[in-house]
Order: sequence, then structure tokens, then C-alpha cells
Amino acid sequence: MKQAKCIAALGTGSDVGKSVVATALCRIFSDQGYKVAPYKAQNMSNNSGVTPEGLEMGRAQIVQAEAARIAPHVDMNPVLLKPVTQVGSQVVLLGKVHKDLSAAEYHREKAKLWDTACGALDRLRAAYDVVMLEGAGSCAEVNLMARDIVNLKMAAYAKAPVILTADIDRGGVFAQIVGTLACLNKAEQDFIAGFIINRFRGDIALFKDGVDWIEKKTGKPVFGVLPWMKHHIPNEDSVAIEHPVAKTDPAQTPTVLVVRTPHIANFTDFDVLSQVEGLGVDFVEHPRDLSAYKAVILPGSKSTRSDLNWLAKTGWTPKIQAYVKNGGHVLGICGGYQMLGTKVHDPQGLEGMPGDTDGLGLLPLETVLKAPKTTTISRFEWDGAPGLGYEIHMGRTASDKAANDGLLDVKKRNQQACIDFDGTMADSGRVMGTYMHGFFDSAPILKKWLSLLGLSELDPPESCGLQGRDRQYDMLARHFEKHVDVAAIINAMG
Repeated sequence: MKQAKCIAALGTGSDVGKSVVATALCRIFSDQGYKVAPYKAQNMSNNSGVTPEGLEMGRAQIVQAEAARIAPHVDMNPVLLKPVTQVGSQVVLLGKVHKDLSAAEYHREKAKLWDTACGALDRLRAAYDVVMLEGAGSCAEVNLMARDIVNLKMAAYAKAPVILTADIDRGGVFAQIVGTLACLNKAEQDFIAGFIINRFRGDIALFKDGVDWIEKKTGKPVFGVLPWMKHHIPNEDSVAIEHPVAKTDPAQTPTVLVVRTPHIANFTDFDVLSQVEGLGVDFVEHPRDLSAYKAVILPGSKSTRSDLNWLAKTGWTPKIQAYVKNGGHVLGICGGYQMLGTKVHDPQGLEGMPGDTDGLGLLPLETVLKAPKTTTISRFEWDGAPGLGYEIHMGRTASDKAANDGLLDVKKRNQQACIDFDGTMADSGRVMGTYMHGFFDSAPILKKWLSLLGLSELDPPESCGLQGRDRQYDMLARHFEKHVDVAAIINAMG
């Protein structure tokens, strides 16, 4: 049986650019005629998506599969951890909910998870020419390395040379690289084939002495220094919005406010909004005057009841209710949709202690949280405007279409034709809720929503959805090829 060559993008820390390196190389290898697949043994993120089979996996590997021009498959992310509390996560194994585990319980199951992850990689290696591995966080967390299944242990299993990625924009890049190596033993250091320095600002020529110092100090090559590049490739996790503050003056620029709840999920739903010229998009944590905003959005949530309690405790609830009473527009997506109703019931304690939580009371519906989880890729229409999105939720929301204005007509789920509806709207469309992630990825739907806000003069970006992302993958690949020695990386694979 043939085995694909492997290469691994590991990092000196979180959010240093591992996903960007992996995505760029997936597109470059595909351009060069290789059958390439992405792989991340274990992903911890509430940003997830759905495969064509209706199974759940991390968004980052779905993005990388798109860059590789292949359909995503759960073997590309066999273990997905979706944080529910500070010390526990829902474990999704090969696309299906396994169970909720505390950190200690999870570590006790590592042997089983390791076997699952290795089996998934073996299947990919049998089906593809190249497998692009991605690590998680820092590959040198010495207190975790004995139980690690995603960084150097997996690279060793795959016999994958490692590209160590460091972020110069946050400072201390020399310490990042040298310090990471110092935390590794000799055998682990030998897996590091070279370095990529990410997010450089300024004149690269002035950093030549820095490159020379790193290469002399470590005896390993710097494959390239990537200048900072603005792109619209979805982020892997919420590190990108960890400091949510209002950045736009809504009195000067039409602005949409996204409430940054503690358990926010699938915030990439709003990436396309940030690409609309003339529209501001702010993720905001602390309550503020909403009167000048064109819309308020409640995003998806991994813990709807907890986030509802947080909205009430912090003062968001009366702010949002008053905003609607005064004519404001509110949209809820997935967990945010559930929050807009009158009650969220959790009889089985899926999100903690069993019980009921009051919603915002802005839509005439109630939600019961219960298994199994709905995971679908869905085609839908909003008053004739077509859309393609995905649903990931454990709630069943009761909304009588005969009594309320159903929002979306669902035409297909997981490639099977259906006649159904999703979502609810009230107050002539000023309050809307839907389970559809990717709601804005259709240009006609985005245009219709902007017009509903009185922003008909604004236009969607030139390319939305997969078409727009595909252009971004090409731009990233060309940027990468310009500044990185791709031939040296290929040679490192042997």
C-alpha cells in the first residue's frame, strides 16, 4: 500500500499562522498536480462545519480542503473538541458527538483517541499523494507533550518534517524560535526542518541579519519571511476576536454590531460582512448605546443558556429589547436564534444543570435542547433569493409557520430534496432568526438583507462564498510562493 508524503506546520504558539501556512501549501501542492489532503489530528474550536456526508469537523480543515480543491472529510479532523466550560468540552469523534468530557476525563481517553487519529491519517495517506498536517498551539508545551496527539508525536508517527511557524508581529521572534527548540529533546529537534516567519511589516531586506542569526544559531534554514497580508480566509478560532471593542463610529459609517458572547461559535458567518465596502462590523463585549447601529446580531453559541444568562447579567438584554422597541433590526443565527425566543428548555442537562432559561422574548418560539445533533448542508431560499449554508445544532425550535412568518424555504438537506422551512421573523422583518450558518455567503441574500436595513446603496463583495474564498486561496498561494522557498520544503519531504 502506498503512503503519501507528509509535511507538518507546527507553531511557536497559538495564532502564529499555522493554518495560513497549511492552507497556502494545500493550494500550491494542488496547483503542482499533487492530490493533497489537509489533516489535523485534534482541533479545539467552536468554529465547525459540515461535510457532504452530514458529519461535523473543524472549519480550518474544511477551508484547507477547499484550498486543496477536494471535498472535506472527517478523516481530515478526526477529533474535534468544542469547549463547553472552562474545563470541559464536547468531543466530536469522526464527525459524530462522542460525549462531553472534562479535561481529566479526556486525557484518560487519549489512547483511544490516538488510535482513531492514526487510523484517519493512515486512510488519507493511502488515498492521497501528500498530506498537509497542522499542529495546535505551541508544539513545546512541556507539561502537555506526554499526552500530545496533534503536534510532534503525530509528526513522528507520520515521519513528517516540520515547518516551525513563528509570528514576528507580536515581538520576540528570536526567543520564540530558539526557546521552542530549547524545550525539545534532540530527537524532537531533529524533526524541525526549518522555519517560516509570519506577519512581517516593513522592509524585509532589513531583516536579513535576523535570518542569518537564526540559521547560524539553530543550524536550520529559514524557508521564508512572509510579509503581513490582508486576506479574507476564515480564522480557525476566536483568538482573532479576543479583544472585542467598538472600532467604528456608527454615527459616521453604517455599522453592524455582533455581540461577542462568551461561548461564541462560528463567528466566521460574518466574514463576508466585513468585505462590504462602506459597512462597519464590530464585535462588542460590553453593552453600549445601540441606537446608531443599523443592526445587532446574536451569533451562534456553544452554550445558549449560559450566554442568555450572561446577556441578562451584563445588561445586554434590556439594551437589545429597547433597541427593537425603538425600531432596530436584530438577527439571531443558530444559538442566537434560540436566544430570541421566549424559553430555552434543557431537560437532559446537555449544557449543564437541567432547567429552563428565559429568552429575550423577541420571537414567538421556544427551543428544547436535545440529541441527536443536526448536522446538514442545506440549500434554501429567502423570498426567491437562493442560498447554501449549513446547520449544526442540538436544539429543536417550535415555530408554527401558519402563525408566524417563516423566514427560509429549505429545498435540500445533505443533497436530499425536502420541503421545509427554517427560521422566524417578526415586526415586518426587523427581528429575524435562522439556524443557517453561512447565511450571508449568497450575494442575493446579502443584498436583500442590506436593503432591509435601508442600505440598498451598499453592494456585496465581488465574490461571495466559495467563489470568493477560492480567489483568496490563489492570492495567498502567490504571496507565499513569492516569499517562501517552496522547493526547499518539497525537498525536505524527501
